[in-house]
Amino acid sequence: MEIISIEQALETVEMFSKEHLDVRTITMGISLLDTMTNDVDKLCDNIKNKLMYYAKDLVKVGNDIEREYSIPIINKRISITPMSIITESACKTTADYVKVAKTIDSVAQKLKIDFIGGWSAIVNGGMTKNDERFLNAIPKVLSKTKVLCSSVVVGSTKSGLDMDAVKLCGKIIKETANLTKSNDSLGCAKFVVFANAPDDNPFMAGAFHGISQGEAVINVGVSGPGVVRKALLEAKGKDFTTLCETIKNIAFKITRVGQLVGTSAAKRLGVPFGIIDLSLAPTPAKGDSISDILELMGLEVTGAPGTTCALAILNDQVKKGGIMAAKNVGGLSGAFIPVSEDQGMINAATKKSLTLEKLEAMTCVCSVGLDMIAIPGDTSESTISGIIADEMMIGIINQKTTAVRLIPAYGKNVGDKVFFGGLLGYAPIMKVNNYSCKDFIDRGGHIPAPIHSFKN
Repeated sequence: MEIISIEQALETVEMFSKEHLDVRTITMGISLLDTMTNDVDKLCDNIKNKLMYYAKDLVKVGNDIEREYSIPIINKRISITPMSIITESACKTTADYVKVAKTIDSVAQKLKIDFIGGWSAIVNGGMTKNDERFLNAIPKVLSKTKVLCSSVVVGSTKSGLDMDAVKLCGKIIKETANLTKSNDSLGCAKFVVFANAPDDNPFMAGAFHGISQGEAVINVGVSGPGVVRKALLEAKGKDFTTLCETIKNIAFKITRVGQLVGTSAAKRLGVPFGIIDLSLAPTPAKGDSISDILELMGLEVTGAPGTTCALAILNDQVKKGGIMAAKNVGGLSGAFIPVSEDQGMINAATKKSLTLEKLEAMTCVCSVGLDMIAIPGDTSESTISGIIADEMMIGIINQKTTAVRLIPAYGKNVGDKVFFGGLLGYAPIMKVNNYSCKDFIDRGGHIPAPIHSFKN
């Protein structure tokens, strides 16, 4: 057993108590492939029994580890097999989908799970009739559930981009915003559109348990922008070599915590330990901000020239440091840049130094993409689809995961704010380029995979 020095122990305690270090999530992935049936009521029973069997002790184990190791574990979550597959034989109407979704949501709440992800469809190669029914039911599903999260994979480097699905996602987002308008269109915060989505992502709203995964698994997502910020304060004014080494070293220490929690949780729950997702995930708490880190690197404000370069440095060094401390690295891994969940990003957006276009550029080098961005409620379906298409192509061409989580806040305009509470925080309404792309989106069909996808 490795002997930990008093200095290392004190350093770790300070990370938790003063610098907001936490394990963002323990996520149990559960396969629902064996629950499939052509009867809706039987499917609901099968899903309920499967989730209860595997996850009945998930929250208790998380709380026990939190108490024993004094490590804050913010969320306990579940991811499940993409439900468009599981519901194919049983669900023929929106009411059928809602019934299954409410069953899943009810079980998750009974288990005291924070979020459950996997109300998902993978349609990057095209949509079946079942997929279209499933997607069209998503707004109603999200308006009738509380902790269930949904995602749609519309593109990949290997298969290209399904523009029919992209168009439909614009409609889904607008309908969801309208159906949840009493809560600042909160339903849209539970829906994300992906290109190159990983099967083992522990973060919401995009988590699902891919069909390449086993029966059950534990995946862990760590956090720690505050810890990185503290380390960079000590490296202020130093050259880039020192800056990179500082970030890499602190990422190693953060990841060791995630490895400890993940292996311990997996052992106690009797399922394999999967991956650690190294993504730095901010919170609305002061000092726990990706934006603050970028500004400590020397930017006057996030969004200034040099921002994309600074984010690329952060993302790369986090991966380099973390990969040495983890048995298996997966998920998204790098740095999230959600506007609503990061006070520094909120401030930059309010100052208008951070625009939607600059965020899009930053997504070329970050973990995911345009995340938790509130836009005017009257933004058209085609404009939303155009934003999705742009972001998906960044991922497809660059062979990386990209995603879009937009909230067209019903009845709100630029200058207003939306309030979600908890980890989701609040967000200013950001300006959108409203020049029309309708004729482009209305073409429909499929954009072929890029030439560099052929690597067999």
